[in-house]
Amino acid sequence: MAQLVVEPRLMVGEGWDAYRLLDSGHGRKWEQFGDYRFIRPEPQAMWTPRIADWPAHSEFTPGSDEDGGGRWSDAPELPRDGWELAWDDVRFTAQPTPFRHLQFFPDMAPVWRWMRERLAGVEEAETLNLFGYTGVGSLALSDCGKVVHVDASKKSVAQARENAKLSDMDDRPIRWLIDDASKFAAREVRRERRYDGIILDPPKFGRGPNGETWRLEADLPGLLADCRRLLDEQSRFLFLTVYAVRMSSLALAGLMRELFADLPGQVEHGELAVREEGQDGRLLPTALFARWSQDGEGVNQ
Repeated sequence: MAQLVVEPRLMVGEGWDAYRLLDSGHGRKWEQFGDYRFIRPEPQAMWTPRIADWPAHSEFTPGSDEDGGGRWSDAPELPRDGWELAWDDVRFTAQPTPFRHLQFFPDMAPVWRWMRERLAGVEEAETLNLFGYTGVGSLALSDCGKVVHVDASKKSVAQARENAKLSDMDDRPIRWLIDDASKFAAREVRRERRYDGIILDPPKFGRGPNGETWRLEADLPGLLADCRRLLDEQSRFLFLTVYAVRMSSLALAGLMRELFADLPGQVEHGELAVREEGQDGRLLPTALFARWSQDGEGVNQ
């Protein structure tokens, strides 16, 4: 039976050449993406900024609706078609989007590394990336074997394919699918498919390519149950991240433990965070996570 680790874990993303958290505070964060600097809202940065002046190429001002909206300030110096960044051997394009991010999530860097470690030693691993967005995680996982990348956005999947070409990975065994994540997982269960690992990065609210509605609190339990059916005693992990919700990581872990009760390994939970630059850099929390993992012989990792 999968054992629940009650004490929360912390997965900390450190800055690298492509990304740095320069400062945060008063509900905002100041970041560098390659050669360009940005200011974005960050409600969890409740402290005082360490630096008085934040020069930036653009700033995102949120709308009045807490569920979305807002706009970037004019940024004539930014390349119109984005600019190239890299994580390890994966290259991708960064660009401001109407959803306040820049086409990838830098706090996922320690997760990409963790998943690669879990798959070490697995021959011809097969992983599933649901809500795969622009494909940085899928490209990172393709170093270990086959990947099925699923996202409801045609634009996001097109960008993921472009990132694969940019990384010289367009010949990797990746299936790029425009589909509703819940419907796809249910079909895979009926096909009796199995995977060595699954990553889930669902939004709070979303729509599928045919108008399907996704609401996290209502739809996550069913999707997780189907994902469990796609894993077996030889599988290595399932990693779930959740953003911008009033929820506890312990609640996510409790649901996961119930679903994984018949498998060995362990269920852990906690937060993702990014460390600020400089001495004694503060940790800025970004997301909740819950994960199940084991090695190939059922020994906890």
